[in-house]
Amino acid sequence: MEPKNNFAYIDGANLHKGTESLSWKFDYKRFRIWLREKYGVEQAYIFLGLVPKYKDLYTRLQEYGYTLVFKEVIFDGEGKAKGNCDADIVVRAMQDAYEEKFSKAVLVSSDGDFSPLVKFLISKNKIETILSPYDTKKCSVLLKRTGVKIAYISEQHNILEYRKK
Repeated sequence: MEPKNNFAYIDGANLHKGTESLSWKFDYKRFRIWLREKYGVEQAYIFLGLVPKYKDLYTRLQEYGYTLVFKEVIFDGEGKAKGNCDADIVVRAMQDAYEEKFSKAVLVSSDGDFSPLVKFLISKNKIETILSPYDTKKCSVLLKRTGVKIAYISEQHNILEYRKK
């Protein structure tokens, strides 16, 4: 397949939480390969809150071919970490679109906060698809209303399930 020069913008927390709810174990390495093969994704950004205890995971993700974009983490009153990466994803995707860095974007999130970004990408003919980490019931109606094709990661069990070597 000829390279399409598509970029993926991955909401790391949304992907983690969504795939954690699956009845099978999600494989980040297989996911990166699948993004390249199915959607022509040459650059895959994962936006994450930086938590030092996960440094080994971050190293593995980079080895799999992801570009990690970190945000300083803040903690809520209960000690729960919050990365709040949504604005960073929007800014990076819009900047890359204006600078013509990619052909089409693949957004990996179920979060309706991204519907304005999706509408912008539609207006520029720069959106390939949305990949929802959550099933259809938990994917935001705001994303569904954009009319962009949404694929559900839960339906890719045969391709994206982790298998012991």
